[in-house]
Amino acid sequence: MKAHRAEFSIAAMCRVLRVSRSGYYAWLKRPPSRWDAADRELLELIRRIHAESRGTYGAPRVQAKLRELGVRASRRRIGRLMARDGLRGVCRRRRWSTTRSDGSEVAADLVNREFHAERPDELWVADATYVPTAEGTLYLAVVQDVFSRRIVGWSMARRQKAELMIQALKMAVARRRPRNQVTHHSDHGSQYTSDPFREVCEESDVTVSMGSVGDCYDNAMAESFFATLETELIDRQPRGRFASREQARSMIFDYVEGFYNTRRLHSSLGYLSPMEFERRHAGAK
Repeated sequence: MKAHRAEFSIAAMCRVLRVSRSGYYAWLKRPPSRWDAADRELLELIRRIHAESRGTYGAPRVQAKLRELGVRASRRRIGRLMARDGLRGVCRRRRWSTTRSDGSEVAADLVNREFHAERPDELWVADATYVPTAEGTLYLAVVQDVFSRRIVGWSMARRQKAELMIQALKMAVARRRPRNQVTHHSDHGSQYTSDPFREVCEESDVTVSMGSVGDCYDNAMAESFFATLETELIDRQPRGRFASREQARSMIFDYVEGFYNTRRLHSSLGYLSPMEFERRHAGAK
């Protein structure tokens, strides 16, 4: 009744709902219960966390962030409050992949779906995807550290050529300066099997590994990052695309460096961000 006072008279609503006017006005004056007050206080925190996550967190990550703040609440209670307030997380969509050209040299699979590393810069995974914009497609290639899930190298271009993957790898090498020989794992895309890409790997003392053809599980971690990017950023744009390539470049940069690496909570990392996980377990680089 309180929510619809501007639409209907109190007398009419009381008559339809068979509630006395005196009872309604007594309810208005009644102070909120202890539980209602606690729910309102918790909801304010949930709203803040959801906003800081750029509207991406569902109940599990909100719960993890609340726990970090010293606030205990069940996932069911958090979900109930979020649903009542119209807050929700985001879900994933289908991915696209590349294929290699005939006759290109393919490296052995040194990973065998064991996406595990004991330290930073031991194993990197790489992949590329397309980003829709009103001006046409923008391609994005990334290099991800398996140890912390951190995106250590990335590159964007209008065309999907070997240079796209080469620039992502060069950024990773320049930023991380691996002390040990790192393994670079990718699919059989023609850019990764090209001679220029292999030459850069040799010059950088990077060991090349490739999964089997047409099997997303052989590069599941990189696939998972793109699914997250698409869900939390790309799909939320008007009509599922950016207004321009420049807007896409700017917003993807901000997402990767300003949110994903530094602040986004990863369930696989015990609900820590990649940079925080590195700081706690290996020392930030």
